[in-house]
Amino acid sequence: MKKNPFPKLKGIPPGPVARRWVERDEEVISRSYTRIYPLVIERAEGNLVFDVDGNCFLDFTSGVGTNPLGHCHPKVVEAIRQQTGKFIHLSGTDFYYPAQVRLAERLAAVAPGSGPKRTFLSNSGTEAIEAAIKLARHHTRRSHFIAFYGGFHGRTMGALSLTASKTVQRQFFGPFMPEVTHVPFGYCYRCPYNLKYPECNIACVDAIKDTVFRHVISPEEVAAIVVEPIQGEGGYVVPPPEYHSRLHALAKEYGILYVADEVQTGMGRTGKMFASEHFGVVPDILALAKGIASGMPLGATVAPSKIMNWGPGAHANTFGGHPISCETALVTMDLLLNGVMSNVNMVGNYIQDRLQKMQKSHRLIGDVRGKGLMVGVELVRDRETKEMAIRERSQVIQRCFQKGLLILGCGQNVIRFMPPLVIGRQEVDTALSIFEEVLTEVEKQGSGSGKKSG
Repeated sequence: MKKNPFPKLKGIPPGPVARRWVERDEEVISRSYTRIYPLVIERAEGNLVFDVDGNCFLDFTSGVGTNPLGHCHPKVVEAIRQQTGKFIHLSGTDFYYPAQVRLAERLAAVAPGSGPKRTFLSNSGTEAIEAAIKLARHHTRRSHFIAFYGGFHGRTMGALSLTASKTVQRQFFGPFMPEVTHVPFGYCYRCPYNLKYPECNIACVDAIKDTVFRHVISPEEVAAIVVEPIQGEGGYVVPPPEYHSRLHALAKEYGILYVADEVQTGMGRTGKMFASEHFGVVPDILALAKGIASGMPLGATVAPSKIMNWGPGAHANTFGGHPISCETALVTMDLLLNGVMSNVNMVGNYIQDRLQKMQKSHRLIGDVRGKGLMVGVELVRDRETKEMAIRERSQVIQRCFQKGLLILGCGQNVIRFMPPLVIGRQEVDTALSIFEEVLTEVEKQGSGSGKKSG
């Protein structure tokens, strides 16, 4: 196998130029940003990111999922150039332009479910969720929502009221939007009921019916259940196969809308255009963002026309559905639907197979899970007790950066592999070799300090 010439480093990053930019940043930028390591970016191309010191990194974050085609795909760049030469912005909620119409038509065609659909275009995932919240209340004339522990839906106040991923995201921001009830998400490997599949399908869903609807809120007051098909920021948590169908059936039993937050899981990330398709459910409202426009800001809330039945003035925004973003989204969807998707499952399965083999010789690796190119590796100090290797997870991420591999965490102890959907096996082999090298170093360090062997 030919050795991949990338990543290519001039020393252990960050270099002197990057350090100076970090110092300047710390003086003027909000400290609320979640920078994990001091990567100061100058340019990016394909699967590679170059910093201000000339170091080249292999990117397995794809802009936190926003660049499914890699960085600066030539067709995306050309779409941006062409649109900026025509006009840059006229508010699509006040005027008409073809790119919005074409994109809404395309989304209506590919979104799960038959029948006519409408789309509200916004700027981000959290805005897509805010629109879903308002639409659910408007349509049902109900006020309550059910969301899930571990779920992440954004940071604006309505979306944050649904979010229950980490306490730091909510700390000191209350009171939140009233009438939101959180319940456990359905999963087997860390089941709150200490059950095994398939019983946990029943337990997690029936807990809503038997406990929440009996003691907390009448189901007739619930506007929507808001759920990620696969939890993203909460830890790449994949529920059992029948979980969503049971949850969807519960919603239908009481006339509750089923809202799928596909901000991270949508646009081909899991090997299907939308992760909901893996579970055989058709959402009443679909929230999209991240990979929809190849790095340009865009959110979309899609629903059947009979649900998106609000009138003029009910909801709008100035920059949502920006013409440049809509044009890049159209190019992105064309490429995803015509060739890119076939790569996702093939390479995703290869990554999981490699990690599962790695698991046999590395004590820190707990669960390996995911679908397509949304792969999570849980790091544990003890596989039986599942004691989380939180500190070790941070060390792994930092050392991978120092060796030229960009990865991120999610949950408290999970490493997420979310490379561009066009990633090849050669890049995967390089990335996993770096990951395993770092894992070995961290495990040796842990053994030397008397940590549990797992």
